[in-house]
Amino acid sequence: MAEVIIVKNQEEAGELYGRSVADLIKAKPNAVLGLATGSSPLAAYQALAEIVKEESIDVSQVQGFALDEYIGLPLTHPESYHATIHRTVVEPLGLDPAKVHVPGDVLNGTSLEDGEKVAGAGAAYDAAIEAAGGIDVQILGIGTDGHVGFNEPGSSLASGTRVKTLTERTRIDNARFFDNDINQVPTHCITQGIGTIMKARHLVLLAFGAGKAEAVAETVEGGISSFCPASALQMHPHATIIVDEEAASRLRNKDYYRYSFEHKPAWQTI
Repeated sequence: MAEVIIVKNQEEAGELYGRSVADLIKAKPNAVLGLATGSSPLAAYQALAEIVKEESIDVSQVQGFALDEYIGLPLTHPESYHATIHRTVVEPLGLDPAKVHVPGDVLNGTSLEDGEKVAGAGAAYDAAIEAAGGIDVQILGIGTDGHVGFNEPGSSLASGTRVKTLTERTRIDNARFFDNDINQVPTHCITQGIGTIMKARHLVLLAFGAGKAEAVAETVEGGISSFCPASALQMHPHATIIVDEEAASRLRNKDYYRYSFEHKPAWQTI
């Protein structure tokens, strides 16, 4: 079962992640980080960046692998995840851009019609992660329907990185980043699969707000099912789910989660 930590706000969650990852990098200077876009990880990245600066931590050898990317957008497009990761992670942390990778890097605007190149990108990305030694800690957000990355409900829980069709709901939700014009939102993406995500040595899922409460409850206390892809975290040997009070509101065992965290030995980290 995943460890559930209920916090007051995103800043507290960010501090837990930042401290954990900073200590990891100190112990393993060539740590491999799994990176996510979206609003949930922003406070975590900010907290880590502040610790790195305050403690003068050397991050020159740190590698990063992002969860997903749109197909059809050039890397220079401001809403590509390549550009987003560079803006929200690489620059604030001072990482080496050459060591931070996104699934669509080899595509760089390639049309979906270039089937051979697009079809091979997923396996190549998984191979690159393996060659780097695997991901040490993967940060995750969660959708209101329980998706992680672009693994929508119905995704195989054993899947590797692959091309997926975005749901109409996802395209509508993401249109706000594209001048509220759904026609500008790509129809396809390339995403780490649940199977790829589960190979990371530590998973940290962040969720905030009442809108995520149902998905969090299904993830933590529901059955393991492709209906809620994030529920696969129940099978991971080291998964940490950090949520605020609103996102935790539908958890039946939230009193125990609080009690457990309050009585956690000082030497244990998340």
